[in-house]
Amino acid sequence: MEWFEQLLAAIAQTLAAWGVPEAYVDLGALGLVYLLAVLLVLLFVLLLLRLIRAGKRLPPESPPDEEAADLAEPVEEAAPAEEAETPTPVAEPLGEELEPAEVLPPAAEEVQAPAPVEPQEVPVIAPPPPAPTPAPVARLSLFDRMRQGLAKTQASLVGRIDSLLRGSKAIDADLLEELEEILITADLGMKTTQDLMRSLQERLNRKELTDMAALRRALQEELTQRMRLEAAPLDLNAARPFVIMVVGVNGVGKTTTIGKLARQFKDQGKKVVLGAGDTFRAAAAEQLGIWGERSDVEVIRHKEGADPAAVAFDAAKAAVARAADVLILDTAGRLHTKANLMEELKKVRRVLGREIAGSPHETLLVLDATTGQNALTQARLFSEAVEVSGIALTKLDGTAKGGIVVAIGNELGLPVRYVGIGEGVEDLRPFDPELFAAALFKNDGNNLEP
Repeated sequence: MEWFEQLLAAIAQTLAAWGVPEAYVDLGALGLVYLLAVLLVLLFVLLLLRLIRAGKRLPPESPPDEEAADLAEPVEEAAPAEEAETPTPVAEPLGEELEPAEVLPPAAEEVQAPAPVEPQEVPVIAPPPPAPTPAPVARLSLFDRMRQGLAKTQASLVGRIDSLLRGSKAIDADLLEELEEILITADLGMKTTQDLMRSLQERLNRKELTDMAALRRALQEELTQRMRLEAAPLDLNAARPFVIMVVGVNGVGKTTTIGKLARQFKDQGKKVVLGAGDTFRAAAAEQLGIWGERSDVEVIRHKEGADPAAVAFDAAKAAVARAADVLILDTAGRLHTKANLMEELKKVRRVLGREIAGSPHETLLVLDATTGQNALTQARLFSEAVEVSGIALTKLDGTAKGGIVVAIGNELGLPVRYVGIGEGVEDLRPFDPELFAAALFKNDGNNLEP
């Protein structure tokens, strides 16, 4: 066992050199030797199993050949044919002539005609039936797409209102209080909710709300009226090129919104130029470039980390030189609470105004509807910094807080230009308050009946 002790000593010295505490050196050496022994046993077992399997795969040995003498059967020689006995001719009298014997031809062997072969029937393989033509998918109307996109908001707002009205017998203070709570939790905001409740109370005092259906109609009319004040489509013919500067915080969908707008303007016959002013976010310019390729639109961009004002300058020059109808400038996402970043937006705005008189003609703030009341705070602070003139509200299809649409216009007086209700290009829609309210309350077109 001297070799074993020497092995343990060598391993212990190695572990000590590696920094293992002295108290654990001997234990560690024994553990390593044990682990090595286990590995060797496992390798031996695996090798043994492999040899057993290989032996099973060998083909079985063929039986030894029997001796040729045993295999060869004696061939019996055919017995020689007996000689035919020839009869002794009988002597005829000499005087008589022998008539020549009539030699008959040998009888011809009957040749049997081959039996007629019946033709076999060749099975006819029928061609496979044609694949069924898929039924054309019915294209949803704009109203149906709007209803789908607002499904979560409808369930959170109108669905709860309908449940409240169906379970109430009279329009009283308790009912109005519960209605106010529903409106607030749907992110209409305190100020907007108080205005709505004040208007409903006035109608109730005038005896206009005689039943639950009348209360529901009145609520829809009041919401539509407030949204109508903020609906104002863009007039792209007001200037050439019409310059749109897109701002917003990170993650709200600015670049995607720009790509969809470029595609829509291109389909309208407009010549569009895009400016990749977001030089800070990795791959932002590449993402905008992909949208430009899809829509066959030119994209002006610099390398990552370049000055956004320089991109704005080159984009403005390119739009004028190419006689573009629309220039859309992307900007880096920034927190509305960072004063230095907001100052950078002001610089970009000044560069655009110097190169193209009166630009930007639209400062479009992109907001994420899923953030609820935080979107209202963003809109307020961005408006103070860069004079926001319109709102694009994205991701309405993924939130139950669609009431923010009403709150933005009612509290800030900013028009909602576009609303996003899906992932497709056509799902970024110009805001239509009547259609929005009708889809929210699940009515057909302009019919306000429940």
